[in-house]
Amino acid sequence: MLRVDAHTQLVGVLGYPVRHSLSPAMHNAAFQALGLNWVYLAFEVPPELLPQAVTGMRGLGIRGLNLTIPHKQAVIPLLDGLTDAAARIGAVNTLFWHEGQLMGDNTDAEGFLRALLEASVDPTGHTVLVLGAGGAARAVVYALTQRGCRVYIANRTYERALLLAQAFGAEAIPLHALEALLPRLDGVVNSTSLGMAPDVHSTPPVAWQLVPPTAWACDLVYRPRQTRFLQLAAAHGLKTVDGLGMLVHQGALAFERWTGHAAPISAMRDAITPFLEE
Repeated sequence: MLRVDAHTQLVGVLGYPVRHSLSPAMHNAAFQALGLNWVYLAFEVPPELLPQAVTGMRGLGIRGLNLTIPHKQAVIPLLDGLTDAAARIGAVNTLFWHEGQLMGDNTDAEGFLRALLEASVDPTGHTVLVLGAGGAARAVVYALTQRGCRVYIANRTYERALLLAQAFGAEAIPLHALEALLPRLDGVVNSTSLGMAPDVHSTPPVAWQLVPPTAWACDLVYRPRQTRFLQLAAAHGLKTVDGLGMLVHQGALAFERWTGHAAPISAMRDAITPFLEE
């Protein structure tokens, strides 16, 4: 059972909105699994109150925080420093203390890679199409370029794809030119929100019959786990990786930053899986 006393260490997540977050269930299960006297809470913080929230973290000695929309970029000027990954991606999803300094990290990129590797997909050197050009796409493109991938970015607004491609040495491709690229792909990543519940029938425009069946497909959407995107990819023989792995592994990396303990991955996954099957 969760215990709270004068020695309990506090961590949490800041977002707006944030009540839908699965992070409290995931992290509190991890603390319980390791017998740690820690607790994880969700704090709904509107954008104009973010500076006060970070000041409160400093004053109260909160051990760590996660950040979600809309705070991942706005928090950067409020910090003492950034990890290399956070600086390159230009977004922060984890705050932690290092030698008295409040630091920002981005665990999304490494969490994405760990999810692929856990599914026996090593993307090193692959040619990969990333669909979308938002914050999640930035972490994915960074992760893939770090692995020596040739990355193409397609987005509904071509100009956004071009800006993202220029930032990471990738290539932007217009949606109307996708068909010529598809036969050369080793992997496809959906970093958009298309297919997320309740709009479960929507999916990015991929002509799966043109993608080699030896390729893999990953969807960052985790609710539902088997999105229309993944169902279509699997129907054409591709190996698929759902969004649960990235969700768990980015959280596990934050957990390890804060506690210094190896994260209990199975306990974290088991704690949130029932919510994804509702």
